[in-house]
Amino acid sequence: MQLGPVEILLILLVILLLFGAKKLPELARSIGQSAKEFKKGLQEGEEKKEEPKA
Repeated sequence: MQLGPVEILLILLVILLLFGAKKLPELARSIGQSAKEFKKGLQEGEEKKEEPKA
């Protein structure tokens, strides 16, 4: 199931109505920080995996 441009616009409109225009930048910032922390955690996990076991 793929989303077309109409469906994406509808989803964005619903999000705008639910959270309001003032909350959207804050919401986007928190999602960006969460993604950054997730990627950092994945990298740390890979680094620990690659360490030779004594």
